[in-house]
Amino acid sequence: MQALYESHLTSVPLINKGKVRDIYDIDDQHLLIVTTDRISAFDAILPTPIPGKGRILTEMPQFWMHKMEDIVPNQLAPEMCLSDYLTPEELQELDGRGMIVRKLKPLPVEAIVRGYLVGSGWKEYQKTQSVCGIALPKDMQLAEKLPQPLFTPSTKAEQGDHDENISMAQLIAIMGKERSEKVREISLALYQYAANFALQRGIIIADTKFEFGEDSKGKIYLIDEALTPDSSRFWPSSSYKVGKNPPSFDKQYIRDYLENLEWDKTPETAPELPEDVVNQTFDKYQEAQARLTENL
Repeated sequence: MQALYESHLTSVPLINKGKVRDIYDIDDQHLLIVTTDRISAFDAILPTPIPGKGRILTEMPQFWMHKMEDIVPNQLAPEMCLSDYLTPEELQELDGRGMIVRKLKPLPVEAIVRGYLVGSGWKEYQKTQSVCGIALPKDMQLAEKLPQPLFTPSTKAEQGDHDENISMAQLIAIMGKERSEKVREISLALYQYAANFALQRGIIIADTKFEFGEDSKGKIYLIDEALTPDSSRFWPSSSYKVGKNPPSFDKQYIRDYLENLEWDKTPETAPELPEDVVNQTFDKYQEAQARLTENL
């Protein structure tokens, strides 16, 4: 498949280019989100794309948003058709990587839910027996399931900067008590639904990130990506074992590869990826999508 590192549409005006997504203006109520094949790690955009990744990351959020719309409304605008706004050549360029969504005001938080003790949470626990300041039982092991899922919000950093974990009290100071508690409630409900659904298909969702927006009346919607290999840590349940870091279906594979390089993790010096890493990453994304979204 031809890679799309960045889009070059002229039928609609470009608003912004993020780490992975290019955002275009459709009208006063809608945006076009193009999910490219770019991939980021350690807050740096890597120079090597993963061909076809953008299509997977366009299809999976739509799958989840439709399944979970009884929990929270979402950004999707199914009544809108891309072919009404783009030329045939532009549609061919995107090749399934674009979707039209409602214009909503993004909330200034990344709503992270952790179901298992791993990653930065494991590192913190080893030092403080807590995760994001939330105390946990003694003697927990790597990759152990938490007593209950934890809502651990973080700030939304500008491109090139690092997100920072914040407490619920800090979130309330930023967004207000009612809105903060609503985001926490929705995030935990989404995670619990998705985790149960995925487990029936042989995948453990160890942790994930949600983003939300609101309309002019303050109604909250699920936006951006949701429950993709870019925003979640997916483990095969068949090889899960407490005390070991399981293999994953997500971009942790790329993080692990990069950790073994002599790279200072600055965006300006982000390294190229070898072909085998590119191919194996796509295979992992594709398998995660198939397991989660195809009829069994």
